[in-house]
Amino acid sequence: MGLASASSWSHLSLRSRLFLHSECSLQQSKFYFFEVAKQFKGEIFKTNLHTESMSSYSRKGLCGQVAALPDANDFFSDKAPTPILDMVDTPIHLKNLSIKELKQLAEEIRSEISFIMSKSGPLFKASLAVVELTIAIHYVFNAPVDKILWDIGDQTYAHKILTGRRSLMHTIMQKNGISGFTSRRESEYDAFGAGHGCNSISAGLGMAVARDLKGKKDQVVTVISNWSTMAGQVYEAMGNAGYLDSNMVVILNDSRHSLHPKQEEGVKPTINALSSTLSKLQSSKSFRRFREAAKVVTKRIGKGMHEWAAKFDEFARGMVVPLGATLFEELGLYYIGPVDGTSIEDLICVLNEVASLDSTGPVLIHVITEAEQGLADITNGALNSGLLASPDTISCKLSGTFNDCLVESLIAEAEKDKDIVVVHAGMGIDASLNLFQSKFPERIFDVGMAEQHAVTFAAGLSCGGLKPFCIIPSTFLQRAYDQIIEDVDLQNVPVRFAVTSAGLVGPDGPTKCGAFDIAFMACLPNMIVMAPADEDELISMVGIAANTNDRPVCFRCPGVGSISGIFGPLCSVTPIEVGKGEILVEGRDVALLGYGVMVQNCLKAQSLLAELNIQVTVVNARFCKPLDIELVRKLCREHEFLITVEEGSIGGFGSHVAQFIALDGLLDGRTKWRPIVLPDSYIEHGTLIEQLDTAGLSGHHIAATALRLLGRNREALMLLR
Repeated sequence: MGLASASSWSHLSLRSRLFLHSECSLQQSKFYFFEVAKQFKGEIFKTNLHTESMSSYSRKGLCGQVAALPDANDFFSDKAPTPILDMVDTPIHLKNLSIKELKQLAEEIRSEISFIMSKSGPLFKASLAVVELTIAIHYVFNAPVDKILWDIGDQTYAHKILTGRRSLMHTIMQKNGISGFTSRRESEYDAFGAGHGCNSISAGLGMAVARDLKGKKDQVVTVISNWSTMAGQVYEAMGNAGYLDSNMVVILNDSRHSLHPKQEEGVKPTINALSSTLSKLQSSKSFRRFREAAKVVTKRIGKGMHEWAAKFDEFARGMVVPLGATLFEELGLYYIGPVDGTSIEDLICVLNEVASLDSTGPVLIHVITEAEQGLADITNGALNSGLLASPDTISCKLSGTFNDCLVESLIAEAEKDKDIVVVHAGMGIDASLNLFQSKFPERIFDVGMAEQHAVTFAAGLSCGGLKPFCIIPSTFLQRAYDQIIEDVDLQNVPVRFAVTSAGLVGPDGPTKCGAFDIAFMACLPNMIVMAPADEDELISMVGIAANTNDRPVCFRCPGVGSISGIFGPLCSVTPIEVGKGEILVEGRDVALLGYGVMVQNCLKAQSLLAELNIQVTVVNARFCKPLDIELVRKLCREHEFLITVEEGSIGGFGSHVAQFIALDGLLDGRTKWRPIVLPDSYIEHGTLIEQLDTAGLSGHHIAATALRLLGRNREALMLLR
């Protein structure tokens, strides 16, 4: 990009002020003067820092590496000018800006996020809502010395822009680009990793206690969203924070969204002149010191005076604060709010007061933000991508993702069986479930980020005579593992788990990658564990789950990748027998035993090997548990080489096959077995094709493994070039 000469001169004094407070290196100062010189020549200064893997980022050298201006290429040719933002490289540059300039900065950041994110794809509504809040936090506190923690990645884009990553925002969630979440490896300004939500208070409290034990004076600020308040960990952390009484600031970012539409019609916290004044009063030094002094006096008087005064204080504050605010007080957090999250002046005033007290204990600041703010000018529809059509427009042809296929299959089963209900847990309801909700509004329960509750709730529904399908993304299901064991599998309760976002998930990277569900579900004694190779089998497995009433069931739905789509009624799909696999291609040299969607890559490998005159058997296992042992025996008897392929971690499907063939003595003879699984490391974000290539799960990698087993190493290397 680059500013015109006149524009550069008009802002030079302001930029000079900012650099007086900068601690950046001499290298960055030279960069600045070089930039201005090139602008006066009418040239465009182009910066492309993204020339190597993110693993090369140096936390200590961040300031010298990243410039404020983004890359100047066609991608940014139609972007609105951002003169204030162009002068902000790190949070320290905010300190000398006036309120008027901070307001302009907020609009420029909102414009920047809208422009870049609408082109690159990730959802960004949450980040638009917290722009003013992010600016105020960095204006008042001194990161990275002060620790700022976020609980979900979607609201951190303004934070990333203000902490030296603006020039890399267009690479977000791309291979070798920056993460869509906070990452300690990525920046020293990211105090803790965020992805699943609800962890910021727990982690922040740990940092606050560690600070106190070490005698340090830095401050800890944690930001949680109203979505996170559905999770039990938030209240466990608040209760512990109130007990330990360590100084920390908890900011509740309330976008005033609730889980169920009918709840939104109720009373919501309002922002007006009175509430703004009361919030400032609650946070003021004089009020809080008076309150603390009153506590001391009433304790000295004795005779129940302290208890009476505490009840009066609780009653008085309950009269002026929103409904539910006293819950935080009971947990031991001093409540301040509601505060207008769109007013930088109010936010800075309250945060300054809270930050100025030496001993405050845990404080909760209730900030009201607008989730729709800044969306009016976005017309490309990026926020609505992936939504299904209305029920009236659904045709016989299935939609383009496994989740869409899952929902349409559930609808077909629910139309036949009135006992089928859906329980959903996770970060917001899956868009595809809107269709089920529109058809059966009384038979779907979205419990939000309360996965533990979702599993036990589904078990209760089942014990009550219903047939619950518990739909939870793979990585969120990890939170509920104790409930899966104790409340479902141990009691043999027929809960049907639809594990979504299973396997590699592309841009969402390791944070949302469902790598472990095969391993942790298949080790449970009563669980049926299956995975479809395509949409036809997914439909059949929904039917199997619906008709299994004597034990729990789980099946996978891949997180990324489209399906081919089928025609005709759903009931025309061929039924599958529980515990039975299928031979797709017969050969004599090598047997490929694929699980789930990896069967498709096994077929690609078979095609590649056929060109080299190698005859390959391809088998669709379908079931990890119960395992088709007769089919495995047949493969071992008829082939010298057996390769299992799965999109899961060590300890999954391949381990179950190995356990059986070892105990059955099949490994004692000529059979040689090789597993292909996800590597024992986390796969960084990128496209699905890039991730499969990194993980060694592509058709070429599977074929190369077979060639190495056959002793044809040179051809294996040639195949991977």
